[in-house]
Amino acid sequence: MGIQGLTKLIADIAPQAVKEMEIKNYFGRKIAIDASMSLYQFLIAVRSEGAQLTSVDGETTSHLMGTFYRTIRLVENGIKPVYVFDGKPPELKSHQLNKRAERREEAEKELQKATEAGDQASIEKFNRRLVKVTKQHGEEARSLLRLMGIPVVEAPCEAEAQCAALVKAGKVFATATEDMDALTFGANVLLRHLTFSEARKMPVQEIHLDRVLDGLELKHNEFIDLCILLGCDYCGSIRGVGPKRAIELIRQHRTLDEVLKNIDTSKYPPPENWDFADARRLFLEPEIKDPKDIEIKWTDPDEEGLVKFLCGDKQFNEERVRNGAKKLMKARSTTTQGRLDGFFKVSTTPNPKRKAEEEKKNAANKKAKTGGRGRKPK
Repeated sequence: MGIQGLTKLIADIAPQAVKEMEIKNYFGRKIAIDASMSLYQFLIAVRSEGAQLTSVDGETTSHLMGTFYRTIRLVENGIKPVYVFDGKPPELKSHQLNKRAERREEAEKELQKATEAGDQASIEKFNRRLVKVTKQHGEEARSLLRLMGIPVVEAPCEAEAQCAALVKAGKVFATATEDMDALTFGANVLLRHLTFSEARKMPVQEIHLDRVLDGLELKHNEFIDLCILLGCDYCGSIRGVGPKRAIELIRQHRTLDEVLKNIDTSKYPPPENWDFADARRLFLEPEIKDPKDIEIKWTDPDEEGLVKFLCGDKQFNEERVRNGAKKLMKARSTTTQGRLDGFFKVSTTPNPKRKAEEEKKNAANKKAKTGGRGRKPK
């Protein structure tokens, strides 16, 4: 879910925090990608594009198709992706997971009704709502990425928190996810739409946390309280408080503790036993691996391993898989060379000291020549 209404709030109040960029702008950049979010995107997008793939057993392989081809696209554009996978969900998230399970049950009932009625639009809508990234999807994606030579990081808990930690430690440039809570966890740069298909022609949204905080006139701890008030994955929110009211309350009172002391709780009732303090602590001190202990290394793709993994039972075309492996290898060498060229690039800006010396020398030469021409013969 991320943070409810945060995208629009930033667009309205801090539009300077968001830049629209092209994928090519990230040449040479290391980017941490929220793997579960990407897999979900691939499962949804490939299905809606009418290219759903299955193995011989009827199991979907759309997540593998998306991971393979879109990762190749990133690498061909000079990006060095790192996929970060979720660990166990925090206990605070259990209520949200229960809600999702209830919504899935409802969607299954609605899907059955739509199927009986032959309502194709509703069938597609409720099918999308039933898409879920399973443990098997994650395991298969990890295996594929390792064969592609792409580093994989296993987060102990939330992937967004681990991504944010990698950004803050300078291990990567940005977090790529659609969930805005990457900002709440403290990622300095968030990239949205990076793993969308090229056919959608969506620009990458680059969001800078420092500019968000400046525009909203908040410190980071106040921003966290705002995000909890808007609605996050870890606890409920105050009924009747929308984004506009939420930013007003936080700007006025600065903490949720003070907000509760000063609002009319009969008009704006908070959830019973509202555990916002634990949610705040989870954003401030998430369970992560120390980035210092994480080695991020890109390697050459294993072409034969990819063919063995994707072809056969999973029914990928062998020629396309081999072509993909060759693209990865070529892009890997191109990216390295591009970075070296940038490192050794000759500066076109003149050295001020050298320029002054050259001007002095030229003036002396000019004076000498002028003096020579002006001398009378003896």
